[in-house]
Amino acid sequence: MTTDPSVAAPPSVASIFEAAGADGFLHARDLATGAEVSFRADERVVLASVFKVPILLEYARQAASGALDRQARHTVTAPYRMGGSGSDGCAYDIELSTRDLAYLMMSISDNAATDLLLDVVGLGEVRATLDALGFPGFGVSSCRELDVPVRRDLCMPPDADFDTWVAGADEETIRRLSVRDPARVPSSTPREVTALLAAIWQDRAGPAEACAEVRAVMGRQVWQHRLTSGFEDGVRIAGKTGTEFGIRNEAGVVEYPDGRRYAVAVFLRSHSMAGRQPRADAAIGQAARAAIESLRA
Repeated sequence: MTTDPSVAAPPSVASIFEAAGADGFLHARDLATGAEVSFRADERVVLASVFKVPILLEYARQAASGALDRQARHTVTAPYRMGGSGSDGCAYDIELSTRDLAYLMMSISDNAATDLLLDVVGLGEVRATLDALGFPGFGVSSCRELDVPVRRDLCMPPDADFDTWVAGADEETIRRLSVRDPARVPSSTPREVTALLAAIWQDRAGPAEACAEVRAVMGRQVWQHRLTSGFEDGVRIAGKTGTEFGIRNEAGVVEYPDGRRYAVAVFLRSHSMAGRQPRADAAIGQAARAAIESLRA
């Protein structure tokens, strides 16, 4: 096995991204040896919902310290619901525990649960934890803060249906949206993302109890079409997807049956603005597999 701390990705990674019609950015690291594989790993990328990982971490740290109650009840009210998965798309108010807000945020990327949980743990606290852990460049925000500029960029009336209005926008307008610009929304680099995951998996990001809870919750993500699609049964995946206009991401940890574990982050900026992009989704798993197999060779 190579002991070089950073080696270039195998040529197949570039080919995978090209075939998917996307610009790709990747970093993978062996959690036991520290060996790394890189492909444009130090360029800043839009995180999209990958920024929910440090929110989960802050929740788990506060829960482990006793600063918050996992069983406390919180009501997801209309101001939090922008439409989407889970409680985000509910027609009426629902009540959830603090822990279940975290679970829905990660398992199905529930934006309403995310924003309510962020209000509970505090954006300032999330930022302070990231800074203390050595990740000052790792961006984080509420989902509401990302929704506002989209509506502004699209000149959307306050009462307009979001999905209908977006469907009527031309491709170039979508391409110019500010939420696609790493300089204007939460962003990071693939290398920094895997470094945060490594800190969580090695119990360096907080108390062991907190890190274990983050790992368990991330292991219950339901989506199978990106990172998971690159690996056969028996390989354990814990990850978080991120999706924005033309952007497809996933970051997580892949554990093989032999116990070896790899943090990997794959970020795609598609050349197409189509809502459904199965080739790009599958490319995330394919590129991750190629990078990890090069570490295992």
